[in-house]
Amino acid sequence: MSTSVQRPTKFQNQKLWKPEEIIEILDIEYSRPPQQISKSPIFELILTVLSQHTSDHNSGEAMHHLLRVFPDWQSVLNSPVNVLEEAIRPGGLAPTKSKRIHQILKEIKRLQPDFNLNFLADQPLEEARAWLTSLPGVGPKTAACVLLFALGRPTLPVDTHVERVSKRLGLVPLKMNADKAHILLEKSVKPKDVYAYHMDLIQHGRRTCNARKPKCSECALIKKCPQNGVPIAS
Repeated sequence: MSTSVQRPTKFQNQKLWKPEEIIEILDIEYSRPPQQISKSPIFELILTVLSQHTSDHNSGEAMHHLLRVFPDWQSVLNSPVNVLEEAIRPGGLAPTKSKRIHQILKEIKRLQPDFNLNFLADQPLEEARAWLTSLPGVGPKTAACVLLFALGRPTLPVDTHVERVSKRLGLVPLKMNADKAHILLEKSVKPKDVYAYHMDLIQHGRRTCNARKPKCSECALIKKCPQNGVPIAS
């Protein structure tokens, strides 16, 4: 049996890693791939919706099926929800995600009839973020994914891996919610390093700093890790 705990106070005054130090170490550890900008915000938006609560493989399969069934976004919007649901079934939670995608596309159609969201590249960053989060069911993480991966803008998506690793490293308070963590983490890193920081923290969370059984003995960051909330045997 294990429980999630706050580590002893002897760690609380420990000097923590700086973002640039984390990037330097984890780039070597995981060989971070170069950034590739898709230049298709609506593609990235729908893909991010499909990626929720599933693996990259499953969301990729769901997106592949969607694009094979529908020739364009207007066709997706025009289709019955049950047809869209069947098309994206490989991604899991298809009943919920199909309704959400319809809602998002309906609102985009009202605001941008041609479904072209490239105007977000030229808007002030906070205006672009606000526009995206005004869409049904689009939160800070989804908006950040669209801006970072489709347009190369310096926004930091905080998924479960980034949130877990950043809390264990003491980069954000243990009880801080993900929305506030987005703001704090993004402000802590230089704009040019946002992509590297995001990707390195994700890889560290997936491959070393796992949720239930973190490999602390193999961790390249253990030297200055307070291990906040790390499960220990009880």
